[in-house]
Amino acid sequence: MDKRDYYEVLGVPRTAGEDEIKKAYRQLALKFHPDRNPGNAEAENKFKEATEAYEVLKDPQKRSRYDQFGHAGFNQGGGYGPGGFGFGGFDLGDALRAFMRDFGGFGFEDVFGGRGGRADNRGQDLQIKITLTLEEIAAGVTKKLRVKRLATCKECSGYGSAPGSSKKTCPQCKGAGQVRRITQSLFGQMVSVTTCHNCGGTGSIITAPCPACRGEGRTREETTISVNIPAGVAAGNYIPIEGKGDSGRQGGPAGDLIVIIDEEEHDLFTRQENHIICQVPVSFVTAALGGTIEIPVLGGTERLEIPPSTQTGKVFRLAGKGIPYLRRRGRGDQLVQIHVWTPKKLSDDDKKLLRKLGESESFAPPKASKSFFDKLRETLGV
Repeated sequence: MDKRDYYEVLGVPRTAGEDEIKKAYRQLALKFHPDRNPGNAEAENKFKEATEAYEVLKDPQKRSRYDQFGHAGFNQGGGYGPGGFGFGGFDLGDALRAFMRDFGGFGFEDVFGGRGGRADNRGQDLQIKITLTLEEIAAGVTKKLRVKRLATCKECSGYGSAPGSSKKTCPQCKGAGQVRRITQSLFGQMVSVTTCHNCGGTGSIITAPCPACRGEGRTREETTISVNIPAGVAAGNYIPIEGKGDSGRQGGPAGDLIVIIDEEEHDLFTRQENHIICQVPVSFVTAALGGTIEIPVLGGTERLEIPPSTQTGKVFRLAGKGIPYLRRRGRGDQLVQIHVWTPKKLSDDDKKLLRKLGESESFAPPKASKSFFDKLRETLGV
């Protein structure tokens, strides 16, 4: 079953601001919250759906990605779920944690038993810019990128402890990895659960740091990553690669690699959205009498019929010869603008011939049409 549009899920326009999105989500979350709808599977699904939409639209970077690519923007590299949760694993616990993070508890503190703390230990997202030629953009391309990142330490498997050493229980959270605070509100007892800052959510303290990573759990590496770039991207688009950023701390999830697209300037074509434009010189004879010329297109050349009496600035449209559309079928067009070329050097015979031709009325430019002010005077009778 296809996912619903996130804006439709929250009932907000695509121009909605942060406060409007937050308000819409809060109303839906309170309406469909499992504590208010015990045993109601439909309400639970609506609660999860609204939370998933909120997790994307509240974040400017994720929202921009969604506006550009739709749901497909979160599927590169095996799927990327909003807020650090995989789409395939965005379960009720994920949704409840996200709700409590932004709006406080709702009497469901026991739901969060085993999974807290990992979001705080998530690795940093990395950004890398890649410049593509117009030909690569038109066809789509696979690029191999060299990326410097923090990788999980092989000696300690990312946990920071020296092999064979033991850890002690965190005295602040008593091994829970979380600190809970209970307050009273209009909804009754509210429970706020936060990651323990003393142990980073692991519930334990390192006593003997790993010598390879000095207790960090990560070491620097340079690796090669392949990224598939679809046809039709534009400068400023970006592609998220899940889990290819810095590794997480203390066993936390890795961040993402964000590949930002840039375009290389082309010698022949300029791009206008999904259309490409080129200027083609033609001789005076071809422009006057008509003929067939060879023009450049992406990936080769084509022949174009020039009708008689073609003027400089005339534009011919080659349907479907532009850039593919990113989110739908089809391609833009190629616009060919004609420039009548005037020779810079003429022989005496050439000059005589042209002067002779210039005596013909056919070679005289049309008289200038009446100016705006002439027409205005005629209208006013002055």
